Order: sequence, then C-alpha cells, then structure tokens
Amino acid sequence: MATMTIRNIDDELKARLRIQAAVHGRSMEGEARDILRAALSVEPVQGKTLVETIRARIDRLGGIELELPAREPMREPVDLGT
Repeated sequence: MATMTIRNIDDELKARLRIQAAVHGRSMEGEARDILRAALSVEPVQGKTLVETIRARIDRLGGIELELPAREPMREPVDLGT
C-alpha cells in the first residue's frame, strides 16, 4: 500500500471531514480513503474526444476555407562537405 500526504487543506474542510468521519464511525484517514474510493470507482463519462468537443463548439461560429499553396518539389540537401 502507498502512503499519501495532503497539505494545505482548509480548516473548514478538515473540520467537515472530521465530523463526517465521526458520523460514520471512522478515522479521518479512513473517511478520506472511502471518499477517494467512491469518487474514483465511478466510470468516467465516455463521450466525445477533445477534438470532437472543440470542433462542435467552433462549428456553430462558421468556418473559413483556406487556400493551400501548391506543393513544391523537395530541395536538394545541402552538401556540408562530409
């Protein structure tokens, strides 16, 4: 098992955790473990990819067609005298 330290917790949040732990008859550490376990046991929402989400937001604004320049042949590599 791994150990984790959480720093800079608000006093109010710590007090709420202490009260909730007492209500459930657990230590604060046990309550925090249970909260993390419950929060992370839920499957993440499967939806659109980031690209699809961004595209959906931008599509309603309209788009522009960019004219792409014609491709030129590759240049010869520079001879570095090796």
